[in-house]
Amino acid sequence: MRTPSPATPPALPEAPSHSRTPLDIKVHAALARATSSVSPMSLLLASIDWAGHLASSPGKRLDLANLALEQNRRLVRYVRELAVALPDSPARECIEPLAHDRRFAADEWHHWPFNLMHQSFLLADEWWQAATHGVPGVSRHHENVVSFSARQLLDFFSPGNYLATNPLVVKRTTEQGGANLWRGLVNALDDLERLATGHPPAGAEDFAVGRNVAVTPGKVVLKNRLMELIQYSPTTAKVHPEPVLIVPAWIMKYYILDLSPHNSLVKYLVDQGHTVFCISWKNPGASESDLDMEAYVQSGFHAALAAVNAIVPDRKVHAAGYCLGGTLLSIANAAMARDGDERLASMTLFAAQTDFTEPGELALFIDESEVSLLEAQMAETGYLTAGQMAGAFQLLRSYDLLWSRMVGEYLMGERAPMNDLMAWNADATRMPARMHTQYLRLLFLNDDLSEGRYPVGGKPVALSDIDTPIFCVGTVTDHVAPWRSVYKLHYLIPAEITFVLTSGGHNAGIVSEPGRPRRHFQILERRAGGNYVSPDDWLAIAPQHEGSWWPQWLAWLKARSTEPLAPPALGAPQSGYPILDDAPGQYVREK
Repeated sequence: MRTPSPATPPALPEAPSHSRTPLDIKVHAALARATSSVSPMSLLLASIDWAGHLASSPGKRLDLANLALEQNRRLVRYVRELAVALPDSPARECIEPLAHDRRFAADEWHHWPFNLMHQSFLLADEWWQAATHGVPGVSRHHENVVSFSARQLLDFFSPGNYLATNPLVVKRTTEQGGANLWRGLVNALDDLERLATGHPPAGAEDFAVGRNVAVTPGKVVLKNRLMELIQYSPTTAKVHPEPVLIVPAWIMKYYILDLSPHNSLVKYLVDQGHTVFCISWKNPGASESDLDMEAYVQSGFHAALAAVNAIVPDRKVHAAGYCLGGTLLSIANAAMARDGDERLASMTLFAAQTDFTEPGELALFIDESEVSLLEAQMAETGYLTAGQMAGAFQLLRSYDLLWSRMVGEYLMGERAPMNDLMAWNADATRMPARMHTQYLRLLFLNDDLSEGRYPVGGKPVALSDIDTPIFCVGTVTDHVAPWRSVYKLHYLIPAEITFVLTSGGHNAGIVSEPGRPRRHFQILERRAGGNYVSPDDWLAIAPQHEGSWWPQWLAWLKARSTEPLAPPALGAPQSGYPILDDAPGQYVREK
């Protein structure tokens, strides 16, 4: 097992960017603040592309006109049927909502006049879907931006969002004499106060780091400018000799993998006889604006790996990365393969992308205009704020995260119960300016990693060099790392890959403990050097299982580990890794 010399490699070169004068930076930063970091020029270019090509496509316009006429006929027929329908035999609806659209599922929406309202809305949504898709000559990115913008505008006018046009709200208001609206006003004022003072959302105070979340016992055994490394205390008499090193994303706090005791992946691993280490990233501020991707590789992953090697010597390491942490782990593993470093026994990726050509709806916010605007704003602050990232994710799931919450809490007067995952989600982090620019340009815009151009230590890496066994998890409803994008690992890396597709989204699909109801997954192994299977074919042939995928990962790790023995000591003071603090440490507490 070869360990490379600790010589410090040259820093990752700056991603190419157009030079700007200080005046331009100030103007662009002010524009970003005024528009919530959404580039108006990006929206304008997309609109011009769409409108111009639509204007020069008479056939498409004729199709849209015919669709409008056909929808009008359907609506008129529906109104006629409503007029003569008996109470116990309602009219056949003229359009059905999409399978995932739950806004109009309640029975109250099928009574007059709310049935006509929601049917008219769904017809408008159908027309705009047709109008914003399939216009000859429009670029894919601009088509997606225009379609997304139209959907956001339509959602704003949904009849479900307003007091007079939502039958459930009307019914509740009538039954309670308006008390629900009074409670909603109190909720709204409370939320505004919390927003103004920077306090977490209501109920989040019930979940405190180190008190009832992130409580798995352990010690901080390494601390540097970028991260703390936690080694968890063993709970079994014997452990598998090969330790597990977890690399979480720094876009989130690590304890999503150590939530409450019943759904902590860290605790699950420890209780099953694994020695677990986990990186806890620092929440960066202006003083960390110079941190780059190379720093996260060297001072993050490699510093942690060196500590694990010192505490558990002469053993290979099972490394696991989540989201952006998985991308970082893939970069580091490719560099290790390039340099002949064989310290990893396996690599596990949770909802992590390595090819960014199809990154899903997040790409709506990533083009040259958007990135340039963000760079100007980060040049003044030194970081990307947590609010900017949270706002983007809210737009991607506007019904679930915005409109349904506003209706429930402000019109129905019902506070949604807070849980540990929601409280964790509100405990947001920032991103260093230099790292975030490199991340957006080198990975999202240029796709340098999958195309063999991404530099580590001044030399490019190739994912095809990786030969460690891989366990990769994608989630069905992931808006951040769509599973088909995650699946592209199959044609980038020839190594053995066990791929799991689990129900749930980017967070809830990973936090999927045994015993949780309504969980299922598919799993299939592709042996090293095996033929490529397309995602659709994989869906058709991969066996489906009920329950959590965690036991499958545990069995996979066990099959690649040696016989259990006595657990190692916590820390290694003689090697420069003394116990510094109790878990969860201090960095995770920083706001």
